[in-house]
Amino acid sequence: MGELLDRIDSPQDLKKLSEEELPQVVSEVRDRIIQVTSNTGGHLGASLGAAELVVALHYLYDTPRDKLVWDVGHQAYGHKILTGRRDQLDTLRQWGGIAGFPDRRESEYDTFNVAHGGTSISAALGMAAARDLQGDDYNVVAIIGDGSLTAGMAMEGLNNAGDVKRDITVILNDNKMGISRNVGAMCSYLSRIMTGEWANRARRMRDEIQKVISHLPLGETAVALMDRVEDSVKNFIVPGILFEELGFRYIGPVDGHRIDLLIPTLRNVMKMKGPNLVHVITQKGYGYPHSEKEPITYHGVTKFDPETGVFRKKAPGPPGYSKVFTETMSKLSRKDEKIVAISAAMLEGTALVNYQKEFPDRCFDVGMCEQHAVTFGAGMALEGMKPVVAIYSTFLQRAFDQIIHDVCLTNVPVAFALDRSGLVGDDGPTHQGAFDIAYLRCLPNMVIMSPKDENELQRMVLTSIEYDGPAAVRFPRGAGEGVKMDDEIKPLPIGKAEVLREGDDVGLVALGPMVGLAMESAEQLAELHLGAAVLNLRFVKPMDEEKVVDFARRCKRIVTIEEGTRMGGMGSAVLELLAERGITDVRVTRLGLPDRFIEHGAPQLQREDCGLTPGDITQAARDLIEGAGGEEPSTMTGHAKKPATG
Repeated sequence: MGELLDRIDSPQDLKKLSEEELPQVVSEVRDRIIQVTSNTGGHLGASLGAAELVVALHYLYDTPRDKLVWDVGHQAYGHKILTGRRDQLDTLRQWGGIAGFPDRRESEYDTFNVAHGGTSISAALGMAAARDLQGDDYNVVAIIGDGSLTAGMAMEGLNNAGDVKRDITVILNDNKMGISRNVGAMCSYLSRIMTGEWANRARRMRDEIQKVISHLPLGETAVALMDRVEDSVKNFIVPGILFEELGFRYIGPVDGHRIDLLIPTLRNVMKMKGPNLVHVITQKGYGYPHSEKEPITYHGVTKFDPETGVFRKKAPGPPGYSKVFTETMSKLSRKDEKIVAISAAMLEGTALVNYQKEFPDRCFDVGMCEQHAVTFGAGMALEGMKPVVAIYSTFLQRAFDQIIHDVCLTNVPVAFALDRSGLVGDDGPTHQGAFDIAYLRCLPNMVIMSPKDENELQRMVLTSIEYDGPAAVRFPRGAGEGVKMDDEIKPLPIGKAEVLREGDDVGLVALGPMVGLAMESAEQLAELHLGAAVLNLRFVKPMDEEKVVDFARRCKRIVTIEEGTRMGGMGSAVLELLAERGITDVRVTRLGLPDRFIEHGAPQLQREDCGLTPGDITQAARDLIEGAGGEEPSTMTGHAKKPATG
């Protein structure tokens, strides 16, 4: 580790250094980030680009009394290093280690839990309002990237902050990127003002002239005339006019890699009453040539060689679900010119990059705007197109109102591809796709399906597109099962399950990737001379009620298995069905995610923690057969593995 960084256990230690020593601290912070992420993976590029900014903020502000509110958290690895977690960084995103995003449980310096973009300004403004009501005087600073600034919530926060005129500073860390290349008018606007440093000097000169004129005869009239003339031309000459018109004092652009410029700029800003917006220009991946050259590739990394930048090869295996999804989209789109894809700043994450290359006019990246993406899709569907809205399960939560009001209420044929459904591993609780079944199942007109393998995925993609109403396909992160793919894709009959194995002792009703685990459990039970029937449910809604009821009547014991929250999930739907049919002589055990947020770590460890391994399924089945587990449907409750503590 670096000789200066070894001496920094808190921002108070950083403040003991001279300003001349800060560039070395920045360099050592970058080296530490590269060294750790090469072993653990993580969000590399943004944290490298923000290194000078992080050091400058903690050098000047009195943290944790002064509040630094990070947006998303991709920028914040340096923040973790400087706030007492330097030696813990090796555990980044590992089971039991520190999180990949700011987390209030970890440190008093983490003022707000983040990971979804666009939240920092609203949270910071709330903190500033609370400060003022309580008569305090600490600083509140929101640090937001230009990618997050496209989020509707960020614009709502700016609008409110500029109106109420509270003392708050927004730092816009502008690297021209989010995860993908930024899109939209805001991105273009920021690009146009990047070279406008002279305008701040012009503004200061204007203010001085106004002071002199105001003391002359007819001075007030002259100042008013000067203001009117300025208003007529400033849209053409003053950078940051949008922020000025929203009520912010605009400062910048400032070179974010010149700490000798950042320090005096921020020192001056600290003396100004807000709202202020400081426009800082950085380069994603700065200081690491491989990341500078390929910022998209090095945004979120797996293990790599820090010297060469070469990623460690994965063992060969079946294609990932995301790749199968986009290949299916391409195959179907070649035959049907009405199919279009919509992404919310996640072309890389949802594997739509190749689709965009082949169908540039039919692939729409609308920016970090999930609400807009859904309603945009609804508008396209109403005019005869066949939109597929591809969004991570965790991010689709942000568009819940639009799904209800703009899609389901009018029964618009919009297909939703919910990537990263279920457990997602080291991104942790903010990114787990735990809730999509529960939050979609309650919506009228919505169809929900989940494939047991990649071949079933391609059939479900077609099914969702051909269905004349809202339909969601939820599929997991990671590789498929390695099954043979059908050359000709055929749709599935809506609401029809698939019996994979017969048995009379217990019925295993499984959804999506849990089907394979249920089949493994059935083999284990067979070795114990117990017969387990396995049902690949396929559709949570509409559910294949007759097959589920048949399983219940034959076996009298049902285990439901899903990689989603048990509350309101597929298992709850089975209990509801049996209760509605008056079938009360069946005992049901529901396996799924418990009523708590699942921490970051390897997916297998997460499944073990949640009781979702073949062994757990086998034990639940044995408990039912031996009369030691489960609940009757009339109670509308279920059984779960005892949550881990600690």
